Amino acid sequence: RPAPSVTGIPVSGIHNGGRLHFGPDGFLYASTGDGAQRALSPNLRSLAGKILRMTTDGKPAPGNPFPNSLVWSYGHRNVQGLAFDDEGRLWASEFGQKTWDELNLIEAGENYGWPEVEGIAEDDEFIDPVLQWSTDEASPSGIAYARDTIFMAGLRGQRLWQIPVPDGSAGEPEAFFDGEYGRLR
Repeated sequence: RPAPSVTGIPVSGIHNGGRLHFGPDGFLYASTGDGAQRALSPNLRSLAGKILRMTTDGKPAPGNPFPNSLVWSYGHRNVQGLAFDDEGRLWASEFGQKTWDELNLIEAGENYGWPEVEGIAEDDEFIDPVLQWSTDEASPSGIAYARDTIFMAGLRGQRLWQIPVPDGSAGEPEAFFDGEYGRLR
């Protein structure tokens, strides 16, 4: 059995993140949930509630925003989807708690607010999501990017969201298959 590449990510019965995606830069990006320990998300010493960026052997990638750290962004609750657009921008879908689910445009070294805020806060301390949905409309799982569009599956929302994202800005989302196929992942 091979040795693990990364250790120290808190695990729980919920909020484990777990999305993996190789970026156009050749590095591996991994989402981690808060592991049902909210206070870990903003803590830069913890790997919980983060998007991590690493080499294929699990070491911090060159150019990461925090020295000798895997952390690329923090303050996440439970990122379920990662996708890169044609310009190399990283998009992430994130489960909210009770109020807002999010689509975020990820910036290196930035705090996305959890657990202090959920959804758009308009607080300079945090990065706001580019879009938010009530948790009954989304509970987003995976996302994919194609032709200036993000496609985001909804678990509780039981629909597929099509979101135009030309030039890194989000347009009006449109829902498809609303309730037709149950939970989409």
